Amino acid sequence: MKIFDCTNYFNEDLMYGLRLEILDKYVDKFVVAESRYSHSGEPKKLHFDINRYSKFKNKIQYIVVDEEPDDLVDLNSLPYDQAQGMKRNNSLKRIKQQYNILREGIHDADDNDLIILSDCDEIPNLENLESLKPEKIIIFKQLLFYYKFDLYHDKMIWHGSKGCLKKNLLTFNWLRNIKNKKYKPWRLDTFFSKTKYMGIKIIENGGWHFTNIKSPEDILMKLSNYGEHNEFEMSDIDIDKISKLVKDKKVYFNHTADKLNMNKYKHGHQLIKINKEQLPNYLVNNYSQFKEWFEYKI
Repeated sequence: MKIFDCTNYFNEDLMYGLRLEILDKYVDKFVVAESRYSHSGEPKKLHFDINRYSKFKNKIQYIVVDEEPDDLVDLNSLPYDQAQGMKRNNSLKRIKQQYNILREGIHDADDNDLIILSDCDEIPNLENLESLKPEKIIIFKQLLFYYKFDLYHDKMIWHGSKGCLKKNLLTFNWLRNIKNKKYKPWRLDTFFSKTKYMGIKIIENGGWHFTNIKSPEDILMKLSNYGEHNEFEMSDIDIDKISKLVKDKKVYFNHTADKLNMNKYKHGHQLIKINKEQLPNYLVNNYSQFKEWFEYKI
């Protein structure tokens, strides 16, 4: 069984390079897609440079999304309130397109090869390969970090990377949207759902979600252009508030809030230091290379 690691890229050289180093000995092929448009629809230059990763060049397939989706709603033709509501809808279409284009990178995969999908900052733990006997779907339960590699969100378990055999893959967007729960046999709705399944394997100790390991300026740029940019635009968070949150080691976002609850941008959960044994070995062993992105000295 070969392993294909599939992800998207948005100006994430630090994280993508770390991803390659950690996963290289397990992964047979890295598939990465970048779009010429942000999720908010802003045109952007391509930043991915495969020559930065010359050590892994022969294992990487880089795919570019050149065009916007055909079915975007023209926001300029709508009243303001209605246009605001449709911003998220257009973002979801762009996200779906960028995920599904990853299919171009797995044409050489066999039916029983394992396809793993992650956001760039979600790194699955593949050390215990013997436990990766895929049922229909596998989901990696991951530790969640903010701002620094050792600032841990102790109240949130992150179900990030997801995988399945190629023969079971419908689309990458389908895989991304699967619920992180193994449903019981009496849940008849699972027979008609494409997001709820009984045959799911949750991988404990499934890796790390290193979110916003960035400068405050880059965090603001990301939040202004990512999928939920419409909600972020209505928050009162600016560069000064982001800088203070990073300094105070507090989260800007309440992950448990209802999706329609705008107070989720005023959460302020306190991050804590984590034991280095819970971090990837590569990161700990190369601390001097990454010390700028550690809060505490190892």
